[in-house]
Amino acid sequence: MKEYKAYFAIFCMWLVSLLPLSWAQGLGRFMGRWVYRQGDRQKLFTITRINLEFCFPGQADAERSALIRESLEHTGCSLAEMGMSWLWSPERVLKKIKSVKGEELIAEELNNGRGILLIAPHLGNWEVMNLYLSRHYPVTAMYKPPRQKLFDRLILKRRARLGSKMAPADTRGVRMLIKALRGGEIVGVLPDQEPDRAGGIFVPFYGEPALTMKLFPQLAAQTGVRVICGYACRLDNGEGFELRFSLADAGINSKDVEESAAAMNRSIEHCVDECPAQYQWEYKRFYSREDGSRDPYRIRR
Repeated sequence: MKEYKAYFAIFCMWLVSLLPLSWAQGLGRFMGRWVYRQGDRQKLFTITRINLEFCFPGQADAERSALIRESLEHTGCSLAEMGMSWLWSPERVLKKIKSVKGEELIAEELNNGRGILLIAPHLGNWEVMNLYLSRHYPVTAMYKPPRQKLFDRLILKRRARLGSKMAPADTRGVRMLIKALRGGEIVGVLPDQEPDRAGGIFVPFYGEPALTMKLFPQLAAQTGVRVICGYACRLDNGEGFELRFSLADAGINSKDVEESAAAMNRSIEHCVDECPAQYQWEYKRFYSREDGSRDPYRIRR
């Protein structure tokens, strides 16, 4: 049954890929507004609301409500853009990138034979950014294989179609990352999801303790390479995307893993502050609690 669902999802993705980008995004926004109107009857609404309450406790109710709606709309856009990201030709996708800011930070390091660690938060459309970087630079990206084998094969094939290498989130993958950094390549990691307890440390994210991966800070400390943040910001009216690259917080290369992990989260916050509605607030970022208390995402009436 799960395999049939995967085939159906891919079929839907293909159908949406036939639409112009603006139409697909319009469909995604419609789905997001529908979820918003359901309120706490929909888990995505509840997760988004609770995350924003944690991260912006002083936010006015009207402002928070507007951000919830916009966030759900952008999450709908991200889903609707999967057909474009994975099924369009690379050339057609890359035409949707209208501008790139901060790329000189990348070119400078790679031209001198030094590797780069890239913080790629779940912000905007990270698939578009991966495709752009793969077109122009040697890239190794860490990913967590999905449970459904059909999706795993699709992800590996489509993300790697311009030559980027995919490193699984295991010991073999870590060795691939270290080798790539020493070889003067870009290593990309999406570091803003919960690791298992053994692989994480609690440090603030918008002032709230969040279980944060130790791998990225350890790589930054061990290699001493430049760390850059990057994301693809979604432009208005279906115009496309703007890629933005910036230097990470100065503490990211600290040998103290707690200090480095906190600097990584501050770096993500800086990116999110530029376009907060495009961040994936629908993820249970604070599911694990430092004090061992229960899941905070249970619906609170």
